[in-house]
Amino acid sequence: MPGYVCMNFTPFFLSLLSHIYCTGDLLKQVQLAKLFSDDKHFVDMPLQESPGAWLWLSPLLSMFPSLSSSPQILAKISDQKLQAWASDLNAKWKSLGRKIKDDVRTRPMFYSQIYVPHPVIVPGGRFIEYYYWDSYWVIEGLLLSEMAATAKGMIQNLLYLVERYGHIPNGGRVYYLCRSQPPFLTLMMDAYLAHANDTEFLRENIHLLEVEYEFWQRNRSVSITVGDRNHTLNYYNVQIGEPRPESYSKDWELASDLNEDARQELWAELKSAAESGWDFSSRWFLSWPPPLPATLKDTKASAVVPVDLNAFLCKTEHLLASFYRILGKEPFQAALERRLEAVQAVFWNEAAGVWLDFNLLKKQPNPAFYPSNLAPLWTDCFSDQAAAERAVRYLEGSTVLSYKNGLPTSLFRTGEQWDLPNAWPPLQHMVIAGLAKSSSSRAKEIAFDLAQNWVRTNFALYKKYQAMFEKYNVDGDGKPGTGGEYQVQEGFGWTNGVVLQLLDLYGDRLTSGSPSTLFRAWIVAACLFLLDLKW
Repeated sequence: MPGYVCMNFTPFFLSLLSHIYCTGDLLKQVQLAKLFSDDKHFVDMPLQESPGAWLWLSPLLSMFPSLSSSPQILAKISDQKLQAWASDLNAKWKSLGRKIKDDVRTRPMFYSQIYVPHPVIVPGGRFIEYYYWDSYWVIEGLLLSEMAATAKGMIQNLLYLVERYGHIPNGGRVYYLCRSQPPFLTLMMDAYLAHANDTEFLRENIHLLEVEYEFWQRNRSVSITVGDRNHTLNYYNVQIGEPRPESYSKDWELASDLNEDARQELWAELKSAAESGWDFSSRWFLSWPPPLPATLKDTKASAVVPVDLNAFLCKTEHLLASFYRILGKEPFQAALERRLEAVQAVFWNEAAGVWLDFNLLKKQPNPAFYPSNLAPLWTDCFSDQAAAERAVRYLEGSTVLSYKNGLPTSLFRTGEQWDLPNAWPPLQHMVIAGLAKSSSSRAKEIAFDLAQNWVRTNFALYKKYQAMFEKYNVDGDGKPGTGGEYQVQEGFGWTNGVVLQLLDLYGDRLTSGSPSTLFRAWIVAACLFLLDLKW
């Protein structure tokens, strides 16, 4: 197992930083001494002139993007309370806006921050740098807030990273350089083009969209044989050991009773799971269903070929084929057709009536529920038009629709944040949007019900805390999410973006009242109607 070397994709000078921010005795001694309550704090600090000394300075400047005081989306929202809330969310982009100081560009050897030229919207809380897949929902929200220039700048930043490193890191830090996150760059470009129709921007940068796509094909692909056919699909596989710098002490303690080879293998698997964005979840545990209490030691993410990752790449191939047709070429149609065949052959489970992750070691599907099982509906990565009806029966045959605060991330209580009782904004959006655009009337009904539950939960907690959270708890009356390696964070970029998308989709129908309030209102209205009939 090779050691963690941050310079794998970077210029030579970053090899110096790797011995501070990524690996080496200094990092080990400081993190294991637990000088800070959060390991991420240390590796986010910039260097002074002399190596080994540290400054309490931020490489970021607050950036106040130009806002529209009344974007058109507000006029689509019938409920006055939700309309006022949407206005608040529109204003929140100011508090999340950042611009990296020019000193990071001119003296990169003193910072763990990766320089990008344009302002960014950060998630919030402890996450004060960009994160790759978060940025998709942020950009969708920015576009609805009529901040197309800010959205374009964020896409330009990611294109800059592809041009420099050949891929997009997990986040904007040198210790994230050796792993990526779910590939959404081409989907971001599509979202921007739908608002701006900027075909010249596409023409200038489509080669970089292809470079990023090829990173996944070269470095994260695996061949699976079904019958007499070989299918190439993608998975998360960061084969680099050593503890994650931002969670060093936790990873070290987790592997403390393992031998050296087993420790390095576990640390590589933790990075692979982190690359998925689902860090961490029973979804990556080796045994299905996971024996409880399971721990992170059961993580074997590289053994899982995920439905959603391949659905995202299927959408990428579809969009690249479409983009190239606009520009007079057709090089991606064959890749799309191969992906559609592979997704059907490997992931579709006829008995369950849905797509299921495939385990390479067990050579069988994972029967457990995860919202990602429905990702192909969102990305149109299927051929059978009855798939939506089957997916409806799949949802109704489980207990997941009984949770009124949101769709749970799994049905396992492992203590990890990407499991029950948490619900995550991007997963809500993928399932809702996938069901909403189907031809099935029942799928559309479920989509609206899920959207109503999610908006109501987010709004109720916003009224209580005047804050938006990265995740939410589906239990009881609803509260911020729990579990995982850190306290739930406020902000929150993708949460705001998802709510704005749902308000854009259903603004004329969504309501702010609780189910009990709505029920009482219905009773009152019914009584008044009956009285009117009597008189």
